[in-house]
Amino acid sequence: MLESKVESFLQHHSFSLENKRIVVGVSGGPDSLALLHYLLKEREKRNLFLVVAHVDHMFRGEESFQDAMFVKNFCGQYNIAFEMIQVNVTKIMEETGKSSQIAGREVRYNFYHTIMEQYHSPYLALGHHGDDQMETMLMRLTRGSSGKARAGIPFSRPFYEGVIFRPFLCLTKDELQNYCDRHHLVPRIDPSNAKSIYSRNRFRKQVLPFLKAENRQVHEHFQRFSEELQSDEEYLQELTAERLNKVLTKREEDKITIDIKQFQAMPLPLQRRGIQLILNYLYKEKPASLSAIHIDQVFSLISHHEPSGTLDLPNGLKVIRSYFQLFFQYEQIKPESFYFEINEPGTIMLPNGGSIIIEYITGENPDMLRNSAIFNAALIQFPLIIRNRKKGDRMKIKGIQGSKKLKDIFIDQKVPRQDRDMWPVITDGKGIIIWLPNLKRSSFEGIDATAEQYIQLTYIM
Repeated sequence: MLESKVESFLQHHSFSLENKRIVVGVSGGPDSLALLHYLLKEREKRNLFLVVAHVDHMFRGEESFQDAMFVKNFCGQYNIAFEMIQVNVTKIMEETGKSSQIAGREVRYNFYHTIMEQYHSPYLALGHHGDDQMETMLMRLTRGSSGKARAGIPFSRPFYEGVIFRPFLCLTKDELQNYCDRHHLVPRIDPSNAKSIYSRNRFRKQVLPFLKAENRQVHEHFQRFSEELQSDEEYLQELTAERLNKVLTKREEDKITIDIKQFQAMPLPLQRRGIQLILNYLYKEKPASLSAIHIDQVFSLISHHEPSGTLDLPNGLKVIRSYFQLFFQYEQIKPESFYFEINEPGTIMLPNGGSIIIEYITGENPDMLRNSAIFNAALIQFPLIIRNRKKGDRMKIKGIQGSKKLKDIFIDQKVPRQDRDMWPVITDGKGIIIWLPNLKRSSFEGIDATAEQYIQLTYIM
């Protein structure tokens, strides 16, 4: 019997119906009507408060409106609160470019949330069943979904301040139709469910009958597989989040940077999930076109022998490799040009958030710090200039003959491409480069026995 199977399924998930306030999403079709009827039978025994939410997507004009009136009349017969909304989903599709499935789903779930708040009902019950589970998992595997998405439809999940639960995932479509027949329920039938233009309908009509012919209980195996995938995935994602925190070198709203060497030290299953977590964080709305193929492309970029490269993901997200760093970001910010002339000691704030401190110091053996450079004040011509790099910039490096291109210095020091145009270049009044902070010292820098006073430059970042 359906009732005993559902009860056993609820117990398996440690879910009790007792004393719950539940919003039931009801379209008027066999699945949702059977769910509403089942909860009605349990209402008095379990002390349930029920309210029905119905959305007319206005796809089928008067016919879909009559679906709403059917559900309203059914609720009236059983003294159930009924709420409905009519939304022109076709218009939303035209305005947003979203598919009918995505646009319709967003409208429904937004309305469900509104009714849950209105009636102080923290639970939303939906009529998804075992056939839906099979279709969803097969569709996602075929599309190339990865991670938790492959596990299909969860029995329950958080929804705003409440919970969505689906007590019929243990049942087949035929069992729900038999339940309707047994209780003389005459549901409404949406003709679009038979159209082969929808991929779900093709799976429903062509693939599921074959699987059921092989094993009548195949839906139970899919459900068990789904639950195992979900529990395994939750555990692995916890491990991934823990390890990923040690790999991230920068985390902003629209940009994440990871250390490639540390990332590759993670076990491969955690690497894959790490990329998924990063994409989930950056995508405020996950593109339907995003798939496991894109994760493979990220891996290819990481493991490629070239030290740099760029990958374009859906919706404008870029993945940029520069030596041993990997950047996930939506756009490459055009460097802000800067040019400062300094004629006296002080502090200059730079566009990259750093600062240069200029000061006079005295003493025979001043401290030589990595982020500082000192010059014989008598040999430096003011004004000092702090600017971006320019094409063709060259620098006389301390300890070697001749000069070297700044471009080659950046490459040798493995400075990421996007940082090079923001790196401060310091010249004297003649335009001669005297310091490339934290990277190279010029031949003009250092302790000089003839110096009576030094100019010290310090780069704070």
